[in-house]
Formats: sequence, structure tokens, C-alpha cells
Amino acid sequence: MARYIFIAGGVMSGIGKGVSTAAIAAILKNCGFRASCIKIDPYLNVDAGTMNPVEHGEVFVTDDGLECDQDIGNYERFLDENMYRHNYMTSGQVYQEVIGRERSLGYGGRCVETVPHIPEEVIRRIELAAKKDKADFVLVEIGGTIGEYQNLIFFEAGRMMKLKSPDKVLFVVVSYLPVPHMIGEMKTKPTQHAVRTLNASGIQPDIIIARSALPLDNPRKRKIASFCNIKEDDIISAPDVKSIYEIPVNFERGKISERILTKFNLPVKKSRLVNWQKLGRKIKSVRKEIRIGIVGKYFSTGRFTLSDSYISVIEAVKHSAWHNGLKPNILWLNAEEYEKDSKKLSELDKLDGVIVPGGFGDRGVEGKMGAIGYARRKKIPYLGLCYGMQLAVIEFARSVAKLRQASSTEISARTAYPVVSTLQEQEKNLSEGKFGASMRLGAYPCEIKSGTASFRAYGEKNIVERHRHRYEFNNDFRDKFEKLGLVVAGINPQRNLVEIIELKDHPFFVGVQFHPELKSKPFKPHPLFNEFIKSARANSARQK
Repeated sequence: MARYIFIAGGVMSGIGKGVSTAAIAAILKNCGFRASCIKIDPYLNVDAGTMNPVEHGEVFVTDDGLECDQDIGNYERFLDENMYRHNYMTSGQVYQEVIGRERSLGYGGRCVETVPHIPEEVIRRIELAAKKDKADFVLVEIGGTIGEYQNLIFFEAGRMMKLKSPDKVLFVVVSYLPVPHMIGEMKTKPTQHAVRTLNASGIQPDIIIARSALPLDNPRKRKIASFCNIKEDDIISAPDVKSIYEIPVNFERGKISERILTKFNLPVKKSRLVNWQKLGRKIKSVRKEIRIGIVGKYFSTGRFTLSDSYISVIEAVKHSAWHNGLKPNILWLNAEEYEKDSKKLSELDKLDGVIVPGGFGDRGVEGKMGAIGYARRKKIPYLGLCYGMQLAVIEFARSVAKLRQASSTEISARTAYPVVSTLQEQEKNLSEGKFGASMRLGAYPCEIKSGTASFRAYGEKNIVERHRHRYEFNNDFRDKFEKLGLVVAGINPQRNLVEIIELKDHPFFVGVQFHPELKSKPFKPHPLFNEFIKSARANSARQK
């Protein structure tokens, strides 16, 4: 029978609950167990596809086509395993299922209530995931923070599971301990309040992960133990680290696997984190810097710059940089600034490589195309992801093919030269307003042309990559563009859709319709990012 570990966040969001979940799963896997993860989002959205990327962060896509939370990406990267639909749920999914069952008399005419029927559906989904993944341990991350109204049903589900099988369920709280600058002392009171709020839901945490800028000292540990009714050995210090990939080693330094296995009355197994230790040493040892610019628009909120919208791109760059013995220096470039002042494009000269990631809509596209054109002319290595490929096609059409009015039907429905057009099956979805979970989603095959940079990167002809798009390269313009130097390096063999474009006479100019960043792992960098980083390194050497 599977054992379940619920991970909840205290005090505030954004403190590493997702990577803590992923790290614990990785540790248990290294102990020889089969570990899996579930992310629960307390939103009424049915999936993450319709959520604002600035507010919610990146939309991650699984092989089976689910648009989900970015923490699913953390689970995949730490476990080196794919997650699927059953590894993610939202309040929207749960309520939709219960209401649908009620409409079909699935409850036999009984009155349907929030409690117990909603938590029961949550439990059904959790146990189904355990069965599908054949898991020894299922780590269930509850989104949001303790005390929020939206996630009460999920805590209730955990409480009910604990009541039924007390030896099969644990609760972990990830809580932040601030060190106010004007005081200079680590404060435990927010964590105390978070635990007491959890107690009010009928739940006592078994382990507390103490997140802070600094390591937890003994006086603070004693205070938390006393006021939160927990043993000192069950409090794990989790100070800030330079890389999230140090976290498994840090947690195991606090003997977290021993605490978990002991509480489940299981034999303690040594978690041998040799590969994680090697990775940590390599990350700390790299000195030579590689400068990569990401041109986007989903990272500005007021006075602050957020990176969660492009988290998989960032991690993919890091994986390949470290693999090549380089220290990644990622610079955020605001596409809208280039629209205001094209002279600012000259800052790209200081970069070793440029990436334009995925996106939607017309905001900032002229600035992105300005950056793409600059990288094309100046021979700066360029990698375009999804929309980054489509905009590269439009820029080529306007600048090289001299089709000045060329555009995408997403940007201009009546453009004279729709070089990027709506996928045939998407026209009906758009006309009927069907936007949720209706894009071309998930894993699709691609056949790569030999002799191309992409073939050199992958080293094989047939690949499978993940997609999330409604628009495509318009094959009506293919012959014309190929004669002018654009290389169609990859196609989907079933539908003849253009998946990869490249440029001749350029050190590295590649645009892909798919999202390779979603499959990059710290121990298995993605081939395309690897080739891009190699080219960026060569460009850096040329500049010197």
C-alpha cells in the first residue's frame, strides 16, 4: 500500500514548497523507493492553460497534453520521470467531476455537499495516482498557504486520509522564518501561527521544513519544537541556496529520509545522493561566464522582475551551461522597450546568445522581431521557442523576402501575407470561443533533416517533443522562403507541419514550434539547448 506525504506551505507563497516536494521525492527514490508527486492548485480554473503567466507562473505541458502548474516541471526534473494528467488537480476539476456525477445521478439521489463529497473526490484522485504510478510514496503538494479558504477542502481530504490510515499519512509544513533587517533576529512567530492554524483544521504537522535566509540555530529550533508540539529532530533547516539542486543534499544533511521512514515504521535506508553531490560541486566550480539574453514580456510586475513565467527555459539554459563547464548569466530583455527605442537593440552585442520564448498576442511582438532581426544580421546565436519560431519566420518574410506586410493571423487576421496561420482544426475552436485545453497539446513526432544544426544536436532523425500552439508555419510560403535561405529542418511526418526552421550562413539560428525546455533535466540537458550553448560559447570566444 502506498504511503502519502502532504506538503503544505505556511506564512507565504514562493518559498520553495514545490522544489521541497520534488527534493523529498528524489531522496526517497535514491533510497530505492518508487516515489511520485501530485500538485493541487486551489483555483477554479480546470487547468493552468487559462491562468495569467505573470500571476501564476509558467504553464507546463505534459506528454499527454495537460496544461498544468510549473511545479510539475520541478517534479520531472528532480525525479527524471514524466508526470501525467493524474499528477495534477485543481478545484475546478474536482468540482466539475462532482457536479457531473450528481447530474447523472451518480450519488443515487442523495444530497450532495461540499463536505464530505468534495474531499472524497480529492481522495479518489490521489489514490488513483498512487495506483497508476505504482508508487511506494505519493507526495501531495497543496497549493497556496495554510489558512486560505480556497484550499480547505484539500486539507480536509488529508485529515480524512490520516484518520482512516494514521500509519500511512504524514504532514510536512514548509514555513518561512524571516530575519527582519532592522531587528537582525530570526523570528519564529509566523511559523507558530501557521501551525496553529493547521491544528484548527484537525492536522498536526509531523515535520517542519524551516525556510530562511540563514540556517536555523538551536534556540530557534527549540522554540519551534515547544510551541508547535514537534520534536527538534523533526525540524529540518532549509537556508537559501544558490541552486535548487543543492536542496536534496541539504535536506538529507538534516536526516529527512530517516525521519520519514521511521515515522512510517519502515527500515531506514541510506539515501546515496552521489549524483546530486557531484552536480552541486560542478555548479559551484564553474567560473567562465556565458551571457544569455531572454527577450520576453511576462516578467514585469510593477517595480519587480519575476522569472517564474519562463522557469523551464531558465533551467534548460542552466543545465546545458553547467554541462559545458560554463556559468550561466541570464539577462532579462523587455521586448516593449525595443519598440520604444530601437537603439537599445545594440545591447544584444554584449550577449553570447539570444532566446525568444513562447507567448501569445501582439503585445511586444515588434520588439521581439527587432531582437530577432538584430541576432540574424549580427550572427548572434539565436534560439526561438514556439512563438519565437513564428516571429522569426515573420521577420524573415519582411526583411529577406520583402513581404513588408507579412504577419501571423494571431496578430492580424486580415494580413496580406499570413506566413503563420491558424491550424485548420483551431479555426472552429476560435470561432466558437473554445479556448481551454483546445490547443495542439502534448507530445508529437518530428522528422529532422540530415546535415542541419538540429540534426547535429539530436544525433538522430526521429524525435518526439511537446507542443502548445494554435498557429503554424504556412506551407504556401515554404518554397519561396527555402529559395531565399530558410531551411525547413524538421517536419511532423503525419501532417507535414513545419516543426523546425534554420538559416543558412549563420552560426546558430534555430526556431522550433515545440517546447524543448520542458524536457531538459539537470543530469540530461536538452540537445538543442546544448548545441545553442556551444554556439554561444564559440561566439563569446570570437568576441574576445
